[in-house]
Amino acid sequence: MESARAQRVGELIREELSELIRREVKDPRVGFVTITGVDVTPDLRYATIYISVLGSNKEREDSLKILQKTGGFLRKELAKRIRLKYFPELKFEFDRLIESALRIEKIIKKLQQEEETHE
Repeated sequence: MESARAQRVGELIREELSELIRREVKDPRVGFVTITGVDVTPDLRYATIYISVLGSNKEREDSLKILQKTGGFLRKELAKRIRLKYFPELKFEFDRLIESALRIEKIIKKLQQEEETHE
């Protein structure tokens, strides 16, 4: 269970990081990245950043790799904007929940189409 402070810090990180990625990460291989959530450990030492990226699998993987490579820069910039005694280490991951929801939606649409063709 996340503490209220960890939730507030996570929300601040999400807002500031979205802005930083949009304005400061100049690599053209970074696609359209959306930060869907941030989980911060109760001790505020680690933050898992959940992302969603539009594009092909290769474009998605490239975006994740670049974000992981620029993690140190992003952490330093975030620490300037969000004052904490220790700023969390950043770990980027794909938001699997969104992928699962999209896959389920495709399956449902396919089943509906099959049902319509059988009627």
